[in-house]
Amino acid sequence: MGWHHSIAMALAGLLACAGANATQVVVVGLFPNKAVVQIDGGAPRTLAVGQKTSEGVTLLSVERNAATFDIAGRQARLAMGQAHSAGAGSTAPAVVLNADSRGHFFADAQVNGRPIRFVVDTGATLIAIPAAEAQRLALDYRKGDKVILNTANGPAPAYRIRLDTVRVGDVALSGVDAVVLEVGPLPVSLLGMSFLNRMEMKRVGETMTLIKRY
Repeated sequence: MGWHHSIAMALAGLLACAGANATQVVVVGLFPNKAVVQIDGGAPRTLAVGQKTSEGVTLLSVERNAATFDIAGRQARLAMGQAHSAGAGSTAPAVVLNADSRGHFFADAQVNGRPIRFVVDTGATLIAIPAAEAQRLALDYRKGDKVILNTANGPAPAYRIRLDTVRVGDVALSGVDAVVLEVGPLPVSLLGMSFLNRMEMKRVGETMTLIKRY
């Protein structure tokens, strides 16, 4: 954990983050006549068609790519990974990530339409990208604001930039702050709080669900 936590500590203070909680239903699995859901961030549970939970969620039907529920008296059709806010009666994009053997959550994503792989790091205030990866993504990062990060290996020059779009699964955000490090121990890009603070994050065991808030 050390290589990215030193970067995360250096990034702390560059940007404030906030969180919020909301009642949510998230579809994490679909099977014939059954759906696996997370309700209010609880453990995933399997519902059969016609089954009703204590929270007032009833599974009405299951299709190949979606399931229909009655949630507090309102019908909602949710695709895999999609979330429903029961209080607002609306759906929100969501993505479900699974931890690797070391407990890290990796996310295959896109930055400005180009593929990138992040490790989720709630200790990193901003998205952090190594310079070589930034060049592959065609980011003109040297036009950004130059900053010096104090890492475990000493001062590291970096450039603060704003990414046009960042997409993880069905969740897409515009105008996301990031830093590009020209040197230093950063072998993988970090999905930091400049992205995550616009999500509702729910972790149950080895599963993390990110639900877009705004």
